[in-house]
Amino acid sequence: MKYVKLGRTGLDVSRICLGCMTFGDPNRGAHPWTLNEEKSRPLIRQAIELGINFFDTANVYSDGTSEEILGRALKEFASRDAVVIATKVHGRMRQGPNGGGLGRKAIMREIDQSLRRLDTDHVDLYQIHRFDYSVPIEETLEALHDVVKAGKALHIGASSMFAWQFAQMLYTARRRGWTEFSTMQNYLNLLYREEEREMLPLCVSEGVGVMPWSPLARGRLTRDWDQTTERTESDVFGKSLFEETLQSDRKVIEAVAAVAAQRNVPRAQIALAWVLGKSAVTSPIVGASKPRHLEDAVAALDLVLSKEEIESLEAAYVPHAIVGFK
Repeated sequence: MKYVKLGRTGLDVSRICLGCMTFGDPNRGAHPWTLNEEKSRPLIRQAIELGINFFDTANVYSDGTSEEILGRALKEFASRDAVVIATKVHGRMRQGPNGGGLGRKAIMREIDQSLRRLDTDHVDLYQIHRFDYSVPIEETLEALHDVVKAGKALHIGASSMFAWQFAQMLYTARRRGWTEFSTMQNYLNLLYREEEREMLPLCVSEGVGVMPWSPLARGRLTRDWDQTTERTESDVFGKSLFEETLQSDRKVIEAVAAVAAQRNVPRAQIALAWVLGKSAVTSPIVGASKPRHLEDAVAALDLVLSKEEIESLEAAYVPHAIVGFK
């Protein structure tokens, strides 16, 4: 395993981050395809054995059960000092006023609930899951600053939003002397490269660590165009990411298959190697429902694509409308 600093922080993180949305009670929340605790634990243990020390979850994943499963597994398989735990806040956790979003009341409640579920006294990285248009950014930023000063989080991060919004939040925190965002978790893969236009250059300029979510495009880059899975059939959000660009996406998927065949490696390794090759990227967030998913992710760290291979992978891409947030 290879390790790097997370943005400008002192945290050493593995170049692969295990995304824990796959783990949770399938009868709770919006993800019926998740793996229950019995099936999740071997994968978390495998990740640790492979040297992965970076784990990303969220309060909203499977109604909090992802955090619970991760917390119990890490307590058994690793020491707290050896792992870096990241979780997120924004999604609705209960009905009624203040049940979600980035208001001070919601943030203060949800950090405590996440710590309880993870069974830890702090998280290493606390992230806003999306931009909240209904709350002044000053309220959100000051609340996050207070979470850090209370010792409940070591660092803070953001997720998918427009680059101008992220720049505004970075500037406001700096001007007010509040804790600044150390990371950006955004949507980046061979099927969606819009983040290369503004967000990635902004993160490089500001020293912000980049943790792309869905680097394999919900698995679409790893299989034939017409092949489906239980997840693709029930993943409503995932379908919304691709429905407008089917024809151009198909050509990219075929290019991945061609390079993988020439290299005689799984397609997942090619697609992930492309993301890892971006100088702005710190640690892609990789989900895993089978042992080979983790094996392919780690193998991709040693796979360096040639200039010609990169050109062939990128040739069919066309500009996409913004997806993943708004």
